[in-house]
Amino acid sequence: MEESSARAAVVRRLMAAKAESGKTFSEVAAETGLTNVYVAQLLRRQAQLKADTAPALRASLPALTDDLVALMMQPRFRSYHPEIVHEPAIYRLNEAVMHFGESIKEIINEEFGDGIMSAIDFYCSVDKVQGADGKERVVVTFDGKYLPYTEQKSEHMMSRPTRKTS
Repeated sequence: MEESSARAAVVRRLMAAKAESGKTFSEVAAETGLTNVYVAQLLRRQAQLKADTAPALRASLPALTDDLVALMMQPRFRSYHPEIVHEPAIYRLNEAVMHFGESIKEIINEEFGDGIMSAIDFYCSVDKVQGADGKERVVVTFDGKYLPYTEQKSEHMMSRPTRKTS
């Protein structure tokens, strides 16, 4: 696990490379074929850069050095600072999920069955649209694989020895 001060220093360097490019997360995303949120995760050291994506990211952000790319390709310790929930935008996102969560869960169950949305096989993006009233609106898209809960039959549990019943 990276120490927080070392991680913060790397993140500052990564964000400086983005700033030097003059590009937005969405522009980098368009050039690399990634989502804008995933680009932000990469530059904040919250996701691992894959080898086949590295050339496109380097082309988009020429200031990325070999050592930064090597660090970005290391597996991540995925976490967040607990104080971040006090940041207003993050607080409101949490509030929205908490407020609408039960209804979202009910619709997932109604549409798919008893299960959940994966946060591993998951895509996320943020877009700006114009509302019917002409004002700017934020669209946050969560696109996760559906994972059904399984009925736990002992015969399917491969770690258990086969037992004979008499």
